[in-house]
Amino acid sequence: MLLIYLIREMPPEVAFAVLLAYFLAICVAMSLHEFAHSYAAYKHGDMTPKLSGRLTLNPFAHFSGLGLLSFFLIGFGWAKPVRINPQNFRNYKKGMIAVSLSGILTNLVLAFLFSGIFYLLVSTGVLFSTTLYSTNLFITFLYYFIYFTIFLNLALFIFNLLPIYPLDGFNFIATFLRYDNKFVQFMYQFGFVVLLIMIIPIFNGQSILGMFYSNVMSWIINLFIGFWQLFF
Repeated sequence: MLLIYLIREMPPEVAFAVLLAYFLAICVAMSLHEFAHSYAAYKHGDMTPKLSGRLTLNPFAHFSGLGLLSFFLIGFGWAKPVRINPQNFRNYKKGMIAVSLSGILTNLVLAFLFSGIFYLLVSTGVLFSTTLYSTNLFITFLYYFIYFTIFLNLALFIFNLLPIYPLDGFNFIATFLRYDNKFVQFMYQFGFVVLLIMIIPIFNGQSILGMFYSNVMSWIINLFIGFWQLFF
């Protein structure tokens, strides 16, 4: 659901709380994803992320202005890619694997942990019956911050798993393939086109990526809920 449709019927103060929650959720998801890439590269011998100011949790070091705006306008966005020099890795393959998987796994862990927090707060009644017109702005903010954090981290996890250039899933697979591999060469040439086709809503207003998200995300959330139900 686009954010504009979510907040359009809300009172101004509630809409502001939801927008703030969304912005902070983006900060968490994107900054930790990019920091994980930077830290993995740094630990494997590449100083490039540190020298370029990306070895930090400061979200403003990772934001792309257009990517951030896109998050608010269409619900899909991006951060500035972390520049690395794989030739600096002590072990090229291990370094590439670590960098490729670090961001993906960080988003998965964040979604898992925040789903546990969400389930705990709901089961204990803290977030009980929160509505679009809740008079408790803090509870509204907390509800949507946790909700958006789960959603954005799962979205980034699923999206970056795709073996399409320049996503992490492709970089992971390409580590094990020759540079002249036909799949690798195709993705280097047409990866952005493939992504564009997947993002454009062509099936009754829904994109291929949207349909993929809805099925995979619901399955993962149900898995998380099943796990947390064992404890709460």
